[in-house]
Amino acid sequence: MKISTEIESLALHIGEERAIEALAEAGFDAWDFSMFRMCSYDWERKCVLESAHPLAGSEYLAFARRLKQIGLAHGIVCNQSHAPFPSSCPEMRSYLKRAIECTAEAGGEICVIHPDNDKVPEENVEMYLELLPFAKEHGVKIAAENMWNWDEEKDQASFAACATPENFCAHLDVVHDESFVACLDIGHAEMRGSGTSAVEMIHALGRRLQALHLHDNDKHYDLHQIPFSMEIDFPPIVNALREIGYSGYFTLEADSYLQHCAPEELREGVRQLAAAARQLADLFDGTP
Repeated sequence: MKISTEIESLALHIGEERAIEALAEAGFDAWDFSMFRMCSYDWERKCVLESAHPLAGSEYLAFARRLKQIGLAHGIVCNQSHAPFPSSCPEMRSYLKRAIECTAEAGGEICVIHPDNDKVPEENVEMYLELLPFAKEHGVKIAAENMWNWDEEKDQASFAACATPENFCAHLDVVHDESFVACLDIGHAEMRGSGTSAVEMIHALGRRLQALHLHDNDKHYDLHQIPFSMEIDFPPIVNALREIGYSGYFTLEADSYLQHCAPEELREGVRQLAAAARQLADLFDGTP
């Protein structure tokens, strides 16, 4: 089993180029191309804001190509990506296509694109069917992800698109295309109020599960912490992945872990992330 992690949390400290080098040095096999800085979103005004990041400029493909070259030079590949969100914003559509282009240019196989949290499968299908021909032209699969909303009164997660096995499978069924797959966010599935569990979701998705977001939490909030640091019980989850014949990467999305690291702590923090990912991979491979 090969291991990967998102690059956003480290890139915020040292930039994408050096982040990829650091992941390779720490022992990761691959990197997850985070593209959130392609644009920023104002959650209060509900609009997309311009960004000065290279991914937002005219040379965005050259930037993605540069990251691929850096990775290959250090023996590490791009396995998947994460497009900007929320997809509920109409202005986001052009950035989703740009994210697909960048995924292909970087060498990634899957681009994770969030569904609209508040739409049913028959409504979300419009966006995915619009994007799929473009993704296929670029040799990229699109993965939906299980989402969550928040119930303030109950102080817990509440239903959102793809949050339950039934709803996630309904999204996959209505699109019905081999290039449309599932990315299971383990932490989201384990939040109180999610209506499911990671193991249940894995068995329901089966072979259509082709990407992961692995991180830990207190089984209440979406904390995105390093695996084995909080309350999620990972061995049954890994066993379920083995039982369905999961053949993708073990990709971390523990993006809160490096958030408050001092510069001198970053290298050790990345090594700890790689060690946690390798521990999960060894469980899958049956290594004691």
